[in-house]
Formats: sequence, structure tokens, C-alpha cells
Amino acid sequence: MSPRSSAEVKPGDFINADNATKVQDLLSPGVYYKVVNGMSMKIVPTERVDWPPPYKDATEKYSGQVRLTDDHRSLVGYVAGQPFPLIDPNDPYAGTKIVWNLVYKPFYSDDYDLRFYDGDTEYTAKGPQKGQVAYFQIGHYMGYDLVGRTEVEPMPIDPDFKMTNRLWIFGLYPVLAPMEIRGAGFIRWRYAGATRADDTWSIGAGSRRVRRLDESILSSSAASGTAAFSWDPDHYSGFNAKTEEYDYKMLGEKNMLATVHAEHSPEVRCATDGGASVCPEAWEMRHMYIVEAKPRPRIVHPIDSRTVLYEDSEIWFNPYIDTYDQSGRLFRTHIYWVAYRDRPVPDARVAIYPFRRLFVVAAVSTDVQSGQATVAYLPGMETPERECWYINMGAVDKSFFTTDALVRSAIR
Repeated sequence: MSPRSSAEVKPGDFINADNATKVQDLLSPGVYYKVVNGMSMKIVPTERVDWPPPYKDATEKYSGQVRLTDDHRSLVGYVAGQPFPLIDPNDPYAGTKIVWNLVYKPFYSDDYDLRFYDGDTEYTAKGPQKGQVAYFQIGHYMGYDLVGRTEVEPMPIDPDFKMTNRLWIFGLYPVLAPMEIRGAGFIRWRYAGATRADDTWSIGAGSRRVRRLDESILSSSAASGTAAFSWDPDHYSGFNAKTEEYDYKMLGEKNMLATVHAEHSPEVRCATDGGASVCPEAWEMRHMYIVEAKPRPRIVHPIDSRTVLYEDSEIWFNPYIDTYDQSGRLFRTHIYWVAYRDRPVPDARVAIYPFRRLFVVAAVSTDVQSGQATVAYLPGMETPERECWYINMGAVDKSFFTTDALVRSAIR
């Protein structure tokens, strides 16, 4: 962090396009693009975040037995909690260990169901939103972890793991809007070890035919169908690409700005960038690890030449990620606004926890080369589901993540 930046930004400051240079050194290039083009920030004091107690206990119990495999790609001895609570910046494999900490983050460890949320696509422009390219509603964004479980039985490892070798399973379906992709969706299975790629199946609108997706398309927004959509499955909730298929390099650590104590849920559409983000929102100084991820040659062929992860060293989640195209130019930036509380919304009646935990209340993926942005509101702005996030509640059934269920759910 440069002395100039740290001296110029302080709690109480309001940052917008007019004074964006004050925070240029405290943001990724992609997030800085967003501020220059209208997104505003309220600078607030830094506050501490504690891990869920079961996750913390699992880290203390099991982390001492975890190490990287001999090829320094996978894990040996992992059971639950954080694999590597102590990161040595001088370790040549620090970047790999940081990414494995992201895989087994304290955000959720067992299951999650993000129900009936919405979002919209628009082009970045100064001033209020004047129109939308597309509007989206999603029925379920759901995941189940078979390894590293800390709150819901079976713990800490689902017996299914020994039979299938699946680390986690994920599904996003059905798409409820727009009409052109209504009923579409996909499921994804992640396996342990470096040799087996993800299995992913999708179904199109009005179809009863499931097709298998090539792994490389998961870095492209084309995986979502024909509608205008900036998100790609490899970055839905951070860096989701298969860990072993990338090489990692720790670029450094730095104090930077991020949203970890969001003030709004539901979020507020930004009125100064064409609705291409949520703002104004609270941003605070956070200690970040910066890691570069490059696809391994001849192993995987994503559309990004490299990805730069900005990893919060306390919450172990990435508040933002920048990706670069094959010519090395900044391509897309992904921002995640995070809240820390004991319920996703103040008036929650079901999703209430005995301790505070993290909730992503909004996220945006922006193609900085075209200005197209897709914002997800969690909970939705126009959907009847108000709580939206159900984390580690045992509300997820593994049968959801099958091709049969995918076909049955397709809307006629």
C-alpha cells in the first residue's frame, strides 16, 4: 500500500468517479474501472470477522495433518476446517495453499441453497439505469460438500465420497427468466485428485435432452445460454475452476478496500453507473493475499490467459477477481459484496444462526472491454423469496444434483 493512498483515504470518506484516484492503489484494476465509471464507495472503519465456531474447531483439530501431495497440486490428510492456517509468504507453494484455503473457506462448509434470486444485465454508463439488456430469475443455486463438513450430519465426510470420489456437487436450475432460456440449467460435479476433470451437464430451454459440457466452456458466459449474461460458472462464487488444473503464484500481500460488512440487504441498485453495480456501499480496509492463477498448458483451455485473485486473509473469500484475455488485456472483473451477520436479512424467520456468518448480498461480473455488466441481487429485488440464503441447514438433498432431477425440473 503506498503511503499516499493510506494517508488520503479514511473512514468517513466518500469515493466516486471525481476522486477515484485516491483509492486506485487500494483496488484491483477491475474494481478501479468500476469506480471511474460511476460506482461509489463509503469508507468505513475495519471490523473483525470471526469464523463459525464449528469451522474453527475443525481447523484446530485437523489442520496439523494436512500437506500438499508430492506434485504440490492436491491435498493429503484433509478432513475439515482450513487446510493451511499459517501462510509463509516465502513458501514457493504459498499461492497453491492460499487457493486451497479458498476451496475450503469458512463461508459455508456443508451445504447451501440460494433460492429464487434475480439480476439484470446492462451497459455501464454514468447516471441512473435507463434500461436493461436482460432480466434474470433463478430458482435454485445449490451446493453440497461431501468433504469438510462441520455443522450438518454426516460429518466430517459424507460416506458417499468413498464411493464416488466427489468433493462437491453443484446445481443451478431452473432459470425462470428471461423467457428465451426459461427452464435451462446445469449441474456440476467436482472430484478429488488431479486426474479427473469436472463432470458438467446442462439442459436448454424447452428441452428434455441433457448434454455434457466441455470443461473449457465453464470459463465462458456462453455456458449460461443465449441470453446476455456476463457471469461464467468458473467465477460464480469466486474462483471455482478445478484447483489442480492451474499453476499459482503469490504476487504479494497488501491492505486494500473491500466490502465485508455490507449495510444493505436487499441491496441497492447503483444510481450513478447505469445500474451496473450496487452503491453506495460500505468499503473497509482489509488485508489481502494476491495470487495469480494460470491454466496449465495442455490440461485446460479457458478463455482467460490468467486470473488474479484478491483473497481476504481473515474471511478467506475473494471480494474481487480480475481476469485477462489471451492478449493480456484486462477482460472481466468480478466483485462480491459480503455481509457479516446472524441472518441474511433483518426480518428473517427461518435462516437464523447462533453465530454471525458471511452472506454475499450482491455480486457483479463486468466485461470491462464492452462495459456489459450482470448484477446478481441476493436476495432478489423483484422476487417473493426474502431470505434467499440457507447455509448449512441440511436443506439440500443430493438427488437435486442428478441429470434425472435436471430433466424433471425443466419448465414446459
